[in-house]
Amino acid sequence: MASPFTFVPLTITSRFSRPNFPARTTAINTCSDTVKIANNSKTFLISPLPVASLNSLRCDPGYLIPNYPVGGNGGDSGFQYLINILGARVYDVAHESPLQLAPKLSQKLGVNVWLKREDLQPVSSFNLRGAYNMMAKLSEEELKRGAICSSAGNHAQGVALASHKLGCNAIIVMPVTTPEIKSKSAERLGGNVVLMGDVYDESQAYAKKRAEVEGRTFIPPFDHPDVIAGQGTIGMEINRQLKDKIHAIFVPVGGGGLIAGIAAYMKRVAPDVKIIGVEPCDANAMAMSLHYGHRVILDQVGNFADGVAVKVVGEETFRLCKELIDGVVLVNRDAICVSIKDMFEEKRSILEPAGALALAGAEAYCKYYGLKDENVVAITSGANMNFDRLRLISQLADAGRNCEAVLATCMPEEPGSFKRFCKQIGPTMKFIEFKYRYDSRDEKALVLYRVAHQTKSELEALIEKMRSAKLHTVNLTDNDLVKDHSRHLTGGRSNLHNELLCRFTFPKKAGALSKTIDAFSLRWNISLIHYRAQGHIGANVLVGIQVPQDEFDEFQDCARRLGYKYVLKTIK
Repeated sequence: MASPFTFVPLTITSRFSRPNFPARTTAINTCSDTVKIANNSKTFLISPLPVASLNSLRCDPGYLIPNYPVGGNGGDSGFQYLINILGARVYDVAHESPLQLAPKLSQKLGVNVWLKREDLQPVSSFNLRGAYNMMAKLSEEELKRGAICSSAGNHAQGVALASHKLGCNAIIVMPVTTPEIKSKSAERLGGNVVLMGDVYDESQAYAKKRAEVEGRTFIPPFDHPDVIAGQGTIGMEINRQLKDKIHAIFVPVGGGGLIAGIAAYMKRVAPDVKIIGVEPCDANAMAMSLHYGHRVILDQVGNFADGVAVKVVGEETFRLCKELIDGVVLVNRDAICVSIKDMFEEKRSILEPAGALALAGAEAYCKYYGLKDENVVAITSGANMNFDRLRLISQLADAGRNCEAVLATCMPEEPGSFKRFCKQIGPTMKFIEFKYRYDSRDEKALVLYRVAHQTKSELEALIEKMRSAKLHTVNLTDNDLVKDHSRHLTGGRSNLHNELLCRFTFPKKAGALSKTIDAFSLRWNISLIHYRAQGHIGANVLVGIQVPQDEFDEFQDCARRLGYKYVLKTIK
């Protein structure tokens, strides 16, 4: 049997490569993922951490990428975390969230699925626990000087609420691309919002510099013992609320503060309970770091589940996870959307993508291992959903449930072929969406469509039936590019020489599209553009560009300088 996961070898390189440093160098500052080195009047930035491609890890949905804990129950540090969690000051602002059975999911999966409802906290997420626990320990003098944090969402609201409760002036630094709904929410809770930087890294750099200049305390989102202990109170509550044996607790992973805190408590008091992290396939920094035995920086990160979209996990959180957790499960965005829909059908609550991540992982794990008659707990970690994302989530959920498929069929551009096509589909398959346009320049027509189906074998039988009728058909259900841009891929096609298809991810910022067009149009011909908004996280943009083969390297350099994530795509 083939291995359920594979790794492409990791290249150990610095993020900023500076070979042959002069002998006389002096380290002037270090942080968790960057080192500044000064040489006379010049300052160079290098990264001591290796860079990993997030696509170098591939595994079956639900497969537990194993970690082999090296610390048992955490040793002396684990005992200290247990004491800190028991004494954490979180209940001034947070409440003990309910642990609720999900009866529909439980019946479907054959296990007892319990939902730890952190989405019901005052800021609709768990983050206020850690933020408040750290800020409540500040001295009177530190509170007078004020606090500062950088965040694009839930952590900001936690710090804002904590500052209001403690009478502390807090500055919340958010990227300029932050949706107004989140910045206004932080302001209503008592924070002083400053919009700075196009991306989170720039906001964080500004916040840390301002903290140093003004003497404010920087409140990190995950990588601090007091923040970790505050999040660990969730594990304490689960252990108290569910007396029956627990097989596993599924925890969403971004920087690692939540899972580190829960593991630090549970592995001390109930070491047989599995602590399993869940990450998106395109934001798998913890899974990669655990595999290699040390932290790595992802070369890029997807932002569909923006609440966990981090390139590198925390130093302390990784240390604890390496010692304590049992492994990580990866899920794709379709699975996340399915769990958002499942949660709505169970509790009439709408989770944000990161908030549904643990539930998606629990479902995938139970199916993969055929788990039965066990208790599993999933942390529903947040519900700060932007309304403009619901349409995309609704479209992806049915595909993720494997109850509809996206297909492409090539049929002769001749009289009667369309009737033959419909006859092959037959009365048993229901069309959900259908896209076709006549093209006089081509002998064959491309038809893109979605159909509802009951079983995988039913779909496979349809595809074979189409092929037998000389109607070549391809299953594109797992192709994100097609699902995002299929309306634009039908009709009006041209067989252009040297055409490349690139998929860019733009931030939600005015001028991003114009910047891209300006970068390429003076050098190469742009043959196609299709822009698909993704709500507050920005947009996916499909771009066709005619680039001669001998100019490909020049094109890639130009694309990298733009600063937007991109991948080359090919549709066959």
